[in-house]
Amino acid sequence: MENDCINIDHIINKHINPYLLQGGFGFEKENVRVDLQGNLAQTPHPEIFGNKREHPYITTDFSESQIELITPVRHSVEEALGFLETLHDEVSLKLDNELLWPQSAPPKLPCADEDIPIAKFDAEGSDMEQYRVYLSKNYGRKKQLLSGVHFNISFDEQVLQHMYDSTDDSAYSYDQFREQVYLKTLRNFKRYRWFLIALLGNSPVVHRSYVNECVNLLPQLQDDTFHLKYAGSMRNSMCGYRNKENLCLNYNTFEGYHKSIEKAIDDGLISQAKENYASIRLKSLDEGKTISHLEVRMLDLNPFVRAGVDIHHARIIHQFLLYCLIKPEAHAFDQEVQMIAYYNHEKAASCILDEGTHIMDDNNEAVLLQDALKDMLGEIDEATGHLLNDNYRLSFNVLKNMVHDKESRPAVVMLKELRDDNFIDWNLQKAKVYLNESSEKTYNFHGLEDMELSTQLLLRDALIRGVAIDIMDRSENFVRLSRGNNTQYVMQATRTSLDNYASILLMENKVMTKKVLETAGISTPPGKEYTDDKLALASFSFYKKKSIVIKPKSTNFGLGISILKDNQDEAMFVRAVNMAFEHDNTILIEQFVSGREYRMFIINDELVGILHRVPANVVGDGKLTISQLIDVKNEDPLRGKGYKTPLEKIAKGEAEAMFLETQGLGFDSVPPDGETVFLRENSNISTGGDSLDFTDEVHESYKQLAIKAARALDVKVTGLDMMIDDISVPASSDNYSIIEMNFNPAIHIHCHPFKGQNRRLNARMLDALGF
Repeated sequence: MENDCINIDHIINKHINPYLLQGGFGFEKENVRVDLQGNLAQTPHPEIFGNKREHPYITTDFSESQIELITPVRHSVEEALGFLETLHDEVSLKLDNELLWPQSAPPKLPCADEDIPIAKFDAEGSDMEQYRVYLSKNYGRKKQLLSGVHFNISFDEQVLQHMYDSTDDSAYSYDQFREQVYLKTLRNFKRYRWFLIALLGNSPVVHRSYVNECVNLLPQLQDDTFHLKYAGSMRNSMCGYRNKENLCLNYNTFEGYHKSIEKAIDDGLISQAKENYASIRLKSLDEGKTISHLEVRMLDLNPFVRAGVDIHHARIIHQFLLYCLIKPEAHAFDQEVQMIAYYNHEKAASCILDEGTHIMDDNNEAVLLQDALKDMLGEIDEATGHLLNDNYRLSFNVLKNMVHDKESRPAVVMLKELRDDNFIDWNLQKAKVYLNESSEKTYNFHGLEDMELSTQLLLRDALIRGVAIDIMDRSENFVRLSRGNNTQYVMQATRTSLDNYASILLMENKVMTKKVLETAGISTPPGKEYTDDKLALASFSFYKKKSIVIKPKSTNFGLGISILKDNQDEAMFVRAVNMAFEHDNTILIEQFVSGREYRMFIINDELVGILHRVPANVVGDGKLTISQLIDVKNEDPLRGKGYKTPLEKIAKGEAEAMFLETQGLGFDSVPPDGETVFLRENSNISTGGDSLDFTDEVHESYKQLAIKAARALDVKVTGLDMMIDDISVPASSDNYSIIEMNFNPAIHIHCHPFKGQNRRLNARMLDALGF
């Protein structure tokens, strides 16, 4: 094989830096669907996931029963894995009496190959279906059900360009340098892949229904469990899914690789390029012109974690790729070297549990595999240790432990557990536990927990619908959603193109909201606006002994709002006025309206959810202070800060202190057992309130008033706050009042109320946006 690659070691070794940890990351994960007894599911790909050929995230692999989850490119391993975890959760929850099999080795399979269903596609996907028929004939259907994880990784373009620009060597172009970065990394990965297979291999057993694929070489471990005596990864072993002949290709240039693939096809070794079942592959997004990323394909599903991928293992693979880039190449990657790499691959997969196992080193000499593992660990640390951040250093310590303590390797742990349990029951139990875990937190988008919760909920529903997601401005919760010809830009889940700018400005300005509603004959609280703080402060006598609300003209989340039920303390009135002016240069002083407050959510002239929001409160036990009771209530995992959880933590700020004062209480007061103490008069969830769903209980007349108000402001999406004396009595001119209309209302409080039904407003928003 011609050695025409370019030596780039002098650039790599001279300009290596921590920025190499940056890049693009993505996962492709296969899981077999099974029924509740552990049999291969015979049902079609669930309709709820749409067209498997068009869906960007959810499709099938070989079998109709084999779901494949695909993440888009993300800027960190953590974010990519979070995307995969969210996909896994959503898919798990949508299956009907089925589970995702957590293991690479297949579940209980039918005796006859033809009873394993090949994935079906529409007319435009007929070639995909025909290719699967070819695979079934060439390899057998059972082997196709060996599932795993493909880890896609690209280097950061800016970092590569900087490395290239840092040298005076102009003997070759940046494109040639970039190509060799990927090719050198791949060549070394293929040389030393035995290291990862030996440590991360996680499919040591198979079910009896798969045994014939290994020509009955497997001894029995349990009634239904068989194990190649020393194997750690059956999927990567001789019993796994691989080409019938080991392919030795040209990895010196991308052009040379294409020519060698074409030759393999011409020689009848494979039918097309994607039949190259290598442990790592070159990938291209421009029809083979340039290399876009590397696809690592040897990772087994990890049944010890819910989504099948351990974050430490993913970081270990990434660090290993950096090592492969940095490490000088001992020899040309010719056919002899590639065959040695195949030999070492098989030893690592099939013989890792044999302490006497040897592999061949770079000098073609036999060395104990355990010694080789320790030596390579040292090399990896020396080459890449200075690049690692705290998270990667933690993962490297996990790697170090696996090298020195064989009992910590996942395959060994699995074998120990399977000595006391059979294969089907062990995996079923894990699948059921993981399904429960998926159902516990259905509001977070893993990896994007820093975004506000309504946005996370919107993105979760977009996944299932096959809507492509792009995070445009993470800190502002600005995303782009697209499917087909429909592209929508959405901020904070409810700021969309559905509403015009004037309507948003009207809702943002509470004075204008009142004026427009009053013109439409809709009741609002009587009040007066002030732009001069001195005049506002001097108005105390006008409102003395009256129940009033003092609030900024433009505010959200209850900020700057004070409610004075019995306005007799001028000092407290002054504090409330000053607090309101801190948030706006215009404030409102309004009559406090009696009744209970209800948040009414409207989308496209339809009322889709109603909540009664109970102000922040604690219940006394006769022992703890109010401050301590707040701390206890805030320990609820559903409570957080910044709209990242369904409920917000209760604060201990000035507004809470003021309201306690009106009750003759303070944070150090100890309320009697069973007594409810309110910390706020306003009932915003953002200030620690509780949410109760009342969508079906409120009289229809109030719903029609809410829709009328939305139409008056020409607004399509709004959260309208209405005070109602009695929700069972029809609306009249004096038994309700609209106190506010919000231009970016939270949807999560309707999706996950403190009590009541999930109204799925994330789905309603996507419907309104045309998805």
